[in-house]
Amino acid sequence: MDFGTALQHMAASSDRLAASRQAVDSAAWQRRAVESLGGLSVSLTGAAYAYNVNLDVDLNPLSQALPGIASQLPPQLGGMVAQLPHLPASYTLNRHKTDVTASVNAVYPLYMGGIDNAARGLADARTREAQADNARVSDELASLLVQRYFGAQLADRAAVLRETALQSIEKHDAAAQKMLDAGVIAKVERLQARSALEDARKNARKARDDADLATTALTRTARAEERVQPTSPLFVNSQPVQPLDYFIDAALAHHPGLEKVAAKKAQASQLHAADEALRRPQVYAFGQRQIKSGNADWVAGIAVRWTLWDSIDRKALAASSQAQVEQAERTGAQARSDIALLVEKNWLALEQARRQYFAQQAGVDLSAEVLRLREAGLREGTSTTLDLIDAQLNNAKVQTERAQAAHDYVLALAALLESSGLSDEFANYMAQADVKVD
Repeated sequence: MDFGTALQHMAASSDRLAASRQAVDSAAWQRRAVESLGGLSVSLTGAAYAYNVNLDVDLNPLSQALPGIASQLPPQLGGMVAQLPHLPASYTLNRHKTDVTASVNAVYPLYMGGIDNAARGLADARTREAQADNARVSDELASLLVQRYFGAQLADRAAVLRETALQSIEKHDAAAQKMLDAGVIAKVERLQARSALEDARKNARKARDDADLATTALTRTARAEERVQPTSPLFVNSQPVQPLDYFIDAALAHHPGLEKVAAKKAQASQLHAADEALRRPQVYAFGQRQIKSGNADWVAGIAVRWTLWDSIDRKALAASSQAQVEQAERTGAQARSDIALLVEKNWLALEQARRQYFAQQAGVDLSAEVLRLREAGLREGTSTTLDLIDAQLNNAKVQTERAQAAHDYVLALAALLESSGLSDEFANYMAQADVKVD
């Protein structure tokens, strides 16, 4: 699997990246939910009810007043009133009913003091923060894959070099035994060759175990179902990358950390605006109409609400939110300084790794020449088997160290691009590299 395929596979399968994407989607849906905040609101109300009402009426005052009333009437009527039965002391009136009612209500804010705009701005800022977190997670996972992918490549190369050296040493060990049997070499030299062989076996076994572990880590990072064997080689670009200022400018423009700080500042600003909006009056129109046939009840009007006194100190809240805005500004300034320093550190590390790789060419050439001379010397009898084994082990060591330098270059490049917010450009740098460590 080449690096590009591994990166695509990881991006499609990573649970961590999927979780950060869901956070972005959640924030986006919240922003959509408050898009129409401050607009018309219509509601429907319905109720079914039953009631029973009792009213006690005191009739004593009326009973006491009847004789006086009768005396003022004509004799015929007065006599009739006098013959009426006495009224009870009280009378209870009862009313009961079961009914249903329904109404439609509408509220339309005309002026909310800016609280609606502050809520939308806050949702926008939270969406930006989620997007910045998602970009940071994506960059971190890309750098992690670089470490695991090319770490597995380096470990496999070291194992192959150790195994190749072991194969040669096994041949020399067999030859040493024949030379001992022929009396050409001393027994101590034979024992030294055997000891070197055992050390080579131990080192080759450890190198292969390390390579297997690195491959397992790569497979899990890439979320592959089958064991991943990296095919993209380590690489180095013989020419320096762009100047330091290029990467600093890119970091200040694209780094997810700075975008997150900017989003935090925007949130603090919108919270401050919301605190200020709550201190202003609110004006809204309202209406209600009963849903029924015939002459329905309705009401409509305009209302103003202005809080003159509150148990919460609004001035203190405004001062608190303003302090958060200033805190975000200070945090942003510090973050810009820290990121610029990090970019410079990574840029210098990359250039140092590049120079180190090419500086090791002389050592590689020297170890190869020493190995050639030891092989020729063994044939001519001027070198011992142990000398040749040492030359072979040293040659494997030098080649491994140079591959390690290429590995350091690749990791430094990934770190530089991540700190500059340019992790997506790694594949382009890899394609442009003119030195491949096959």
